[in-house]
Amino acid sequence: MEEPRARVLVVDDHRDMAEGLAEYLRGHGYTAQAAAGGAEAVQMFAASPFDVVITDLRMTGMDGMGVLEAVHKVDPGVPVFIMTAYGSIENAIEAIRHGAFHYFGKPLKVEEVRIYLERALQHRRMEISHSKLLRDIQERYTFESMVARSSLMRKVFDMIERVASSPACVLISGASGTGKELVARAIHFRGDRARRAFVPINCAAIPANLLESEIFGYEAGAFTGANRARAGLALEAAGGTLFLDEVGELPLELQPKLLRLLQEGEVRALGSDKPRQIDVRMIAATNIDLEARTRTGGFRSDLYYRLNVVPIHMPTLRERPEDIPILAEKLLQRAVEANPRLIAQRLSAEAVDVLLGYSWPGNVRELENAVERAATLCKGNVIEAEDLRFLRAEPTTAPMHAAMEKLPSLRDLESQYIDHVLLHTEGSKVKAAAILGVDPSTLYRREKSGS
Repeated sequence: MEEPRARVLVVDDHRDMAEGLAEYLRGHGYTAQAAAGGAEAVQMFAASPFDVVITDLRMTGMDGMGVLEAVHKVDPGVPVFIMTAYGSIENAIEAIRHGAFHYFGKPLKVEEVRIYLERALQHRRMEISHSKLLRDIQERYTFESMVARSSLMRKVFDMIERVASSPACVLISGASGTGKELVARAIHFRGDRARRAFVPINCAAIPANLLESEIFGYEAGAFTGANRARAGLALEAAGGTLFLDEVGELPLELQPKLLRLLQEGEVRALGSDKPRQIDVRMIAATNIDLEARTRTGGFRSDLYYRLNVVPIHMPTLRERPEDIPILAEKLLQRAVEANPRLIAQRLSAEAVDVLLGYSWPGNVRELENAVERAATLCKGNVIEAEDLRFLRAEPTTAPMHAAMEKLPSLRDLESQYIDHVLLHTEGSKVKAAAILGVDPSTLYRREKSGS
């Protein structure tokens, strides 16, 4: 399909001048129209916005600056070019300071106009694409996409909202698979730095001897094989967010450099004696007790306290069983969207019971894998308990019998879930029964029995 031609509005109170440039642009593939003055141009733009505006500066009535201001009220992102026969650096600076994309002196060099016009359109396309991508990302990390009903997760959501636009360091703790990186991304994309880079580093996945050069970069000749300089990931995150996953695995010898980055905003590449100042927001995550590690000397206490300005703890999946049914449905929806060959549409009540009875040592990540596997195995459009038999067949990975004894029973989980639903419905047993898929008399009998 042929790409629609860019629409250009040419403005000059000498109509023949405006028509001449418009005709030239039409001859080079643009859809160009002429306006004989600022007032006419503003009316035309309001009726049908253009991709680019080229306007004379000095005109009777509304001048080029007035056109620039009026156009940007309708569409702040549209590129506006200013033309003037009174060429001077002062005019150029004033026009650009007020938002003009570029400045042309008269008599015009039409080839120069066309070159800058293409640059402006490319810039505009990139801005639109970037804005769409940003909206898509922000929608992905909304609270609705991070499905939860539990009070524990609501506290996490509240903390995300409160710290998103703060420059304070955040330390996210919790077991593997609980969604620590998802929370870090939500903080970034809901805050003031959303338009800048979010740069994740897994401290456990990169060999200790390479981690320093990855984070801070290096100069040419800093070590064998360093043939040219390379900027580190910290510099890449400048203006945005640096996310250190599994920060507890950070080597002790590297921790002072990270502390300096936090305290002074300084990075120094390997082989360089010149530090660079950068503005970067730090978010870290850990699945170990970092405070305990400081007591054994495995982690610097001063770095720990700098990272732990705002702590956020992610609960395990078995600590929030009321979230499992809605999470499973959401994960099934994502799996089907990613693989149209999957025909599963929902989970049966028996399948949900299986999910509620499992201990989920791998947390949300394991639940996601289980739902996708069940969707692949099921023969119809409903996932049945039989499609989840691999969960019952596989033992949990809890290391000790004592830990197993602390896990809630299926009866306890069911009771907790009913209590949460009743809390959600403000005690209405009729509404709660509708959500739970049971007869209201079941809840009344439960109340009488005290269970």
